[in-house]
Amino acid sequence: MAASGATFRRLLPLSRPLLSRLPAAAARPYGVRASDTGELVTHTGQVYDEKDYRRVRFVGRQKEVNKNFAIDLIAEQPVSEVESRVISCDGGGGALGHPKVYINLDKETKTGTCGYCGLQFKQKHH
Repeated sequence: MAASGATFRRLLPLSRPLLSRLPAAAARPYGVRASDTGELVTHTGQVYDEKDYRRVRFVGRQKEVNKNFAIDLIAEQPVSEVESRVISCDGGGGALGHPKVYINLDKETKTGTCGYCGLQFKQKHH
């Protein structure tokens, strides 16, 4: 446990300058992208070079990529305004949801986000 904490503290200062040097275009674009070779890029960024042996799976057929990335679908959902200061989210759908979590909406400008499903909530102020 102590070793992982030391590694994290050692890597943390390195990540800040790196993040500040990234151009604004390095942010994840929404929707399906195509590589320079015309191959579709998956939601995890999987794309192979022309001479990569793993491309043998796609010889004679098109690589199938689901165009409905979950991050895009959640981004389309509007922020839900609620009356209470604390709300719970279980993902809806009973057994198809996720464990129930409670989200504090104390600050006036705060938008609470569910860590499991990404739905956003904001307290409606009168």
